[in-house]
Amino acid sequence: MQLLPLAEQGHTPIRVLTIAGTDSGGGAGIQADSRTMALCGVHACVAVAAVTVQNSVGVSGFHEIPPETVAAQVRCVVEDIGVSAAKTGMLASTEIIEAVAAVCSEVGIGRDTDVPLVVDPVCASMHGDPLLHASALEAVRSALIPLATVVTPNLDEIRLITGIEVIDDRTARLAAEALHGLGAQWSIVKGGHLRTSESSTDLLFDGDRFLEFSSPRLATGNDHGGGDTLAAAIASALAHGMSVPDAVAFAKEWVTKCLEWSYDLGKGHGPVNPLWRLHEQP
Repeated sequence: MQLLPLAEQGHTPIRVLTIAGTDSGGGAGIQADSRTMALCGVHACVAVAAVTVQNSVGVSGFHEIPPETVAAQVRCVVEDIGVSAAKTGMLASTEIIEAVAAVCSEVGIGRDTDVPLVVDPVCASMHGDPLLHASALEAVRSALIPLATVVTPNLDEIRLITGIEVIDDRTARLAAEALHGLGAQWSIVKGGHLRTSESSTDLLFDGDRFLEFSSPRLATGNDHGGGDTLAAAIASALAHGMSVPDAVAFAKEWVTKCLEWSYDLGKGHGPVNPLWRLHEQP
């Protein structure tokens, strides 16, 4: 695959901001975002929205950061350092979502701006543990998704947000249309969790056309952080100037390689692994 360029020694990399939660087990969240961003040639700035108590077998709790503190992190980074793209992950509550939406609009992050926003509307961990208060779903629909250049939910999140159960290509297209109808410029319906399919096909929709991105389904249970990694790779590629379809194509290849290089960790699901890039340098 074509890798994104790394900054030369002494040169400042492109900057990308992740607004998300931590993962104390290191497999997902801000930790996963930062790993992928670094290996995609960008400097990762962070706005911590929540701190999780988490390991390879599940999430046992989380602590929300005050909404004004989350917004202040975004504002101070953009005003001083500047960013070329941003992504969201775990935002936990209505108040945090609304604060993030407001500050992104204030500083010029989101669709129809010069700084694209990838919205990964995290509602639950891969183990099914809640990472978003149920009351916050309406804020995801009404405040967050309308700011999205690209929205990247998994199938469980699609069901919670749209009410559509994705089981085949027809329902995947209905879900992509519903997500776009909420205001996203582009919507993705990811096929990685559709276990009945022999391949993993992601569907991208912009209101007019459907584009498909397929890869072989890999036989591994070590896929923790896969959604975060895909969204972080899309944001990194957009920051490098790629179009949305090209950024999604890049990210699909990226996360497939990360799955190939995934490893065991703890007693549960191990993480996807972007460190494969270190073994493919010229």
